[in-house]
Amino acid sequence: MVAHAQQPVIPGPPDASPPAAQARAIDPSLASIHGVVVDKDGTVYEGAHVALNAAGNAASAPAPTTATDSNGQFNFPDVPPGAFTLTFTSKGFATQKIGGTLHPGENFDAKSIVMVMSAATSEVDVTATSTEIATEELKLEETQRVLGVIPNFYVTYVPNAPPLTAKQKYNLALKSSIDPVALLAVGFFAGIEQANNSFSGYGQGAQGYAKRYGAGFADSFIGTMIGGAILPAWWKQDPRYFYKGTGTKRSRVLYAVATAVVCKGDNGHWQPNYSAIVGGLAAGGISNLYYPASNRNGAALTFENALVDTGLGAVGNLFQEFVVRKLTPKVPNYSPAKP
Repeated sequence: MVAHAQQPVIPGPPDASPPAAQARAIDPSLASIHGVVVDKDGTVYEGAHVALNAAGNAASAPAPTTATDSNGQFNFPDVPPGAFTLTFTSKGFATQKIGGTLHPGENFDAKSIVMVMSAATSEVDVTATSTEIATEELKLEETQRVLGVIPNFYVTYVPNAPPLTAKQKYNLALKSSIDPVALLAVGFFAGIEQANNSFSGYGQGAQGYAKRYGAGFADSFIGTMIGGAILPAWWKQDPRYFYKGTGTKRSRVLYAVATAVVCKGDNGHWQPNYSAIVGGLAAGGISNLYYPASNRNGAALTFENALVDTGLGAVGNLFQEFVVRKLTPKVPNYSPAKP
């Protein structure tokens, strides 16, 4: 008998698509669910057990499960559309549950799930609302200080942070305006103006310094309240800078500059930053009520100053993107936002 040589098998081109993409190519109605788990201090939580109960899964099949990775992230690809429930468990923490309805092909973001220490040995089901999550994250933001001193409250390092309520926007603006370091900064610049005899209409001596201090505080307070609370609450915009922290240097530069004129809406979509632009114009116009007549800005100069403020905002965002985080102690190791 003559043995026939086995013909070599020539492999075809590899399929570079990830399994999820291949599955969706077969069934485009499949959806996915992802999110981040943190503890009450805002630190990402590794090893939390996540179980998915989806209406489209077979009743006899066990619920798909996963565990959060070192960045606190979890992901369920290829989920049938329909109602679903996510259950989060970990030793020493109360059980959390969230639910919703997946649409065909949807990439559902479960946002940040906060694990709360269990107050009893029995298991308790808790559903964290978006407002509760925002409250916990805002508490952390209000501890952010450059070099441990200078307040840095208006930046969030949380990917896809939930929007602030109107009350939270007002509280953040007020806390920022009356922070002791901010008040000292107003006094410092008032002293420089006094020494240079800026706004000479205020005069000199204690009375002149008091007027300069009052004007400086009014500028800061009015600008922050209008641009950081009143208009953002009215137009449903988020006044914070959303740290990017990933991608090429060029993409991060463009992002930082762009966010001087665009912002996130409370609906999660990017939009023109009407709050900051109009807020700057309004604050400049109001300042004409209390500055000396010889130093009041006309309408043209008010618009010119607003453009300058926008440019300074872009510079400040660049500083936030590339420098400030390194100088801010105790910032949690959040996973950076997706490019």
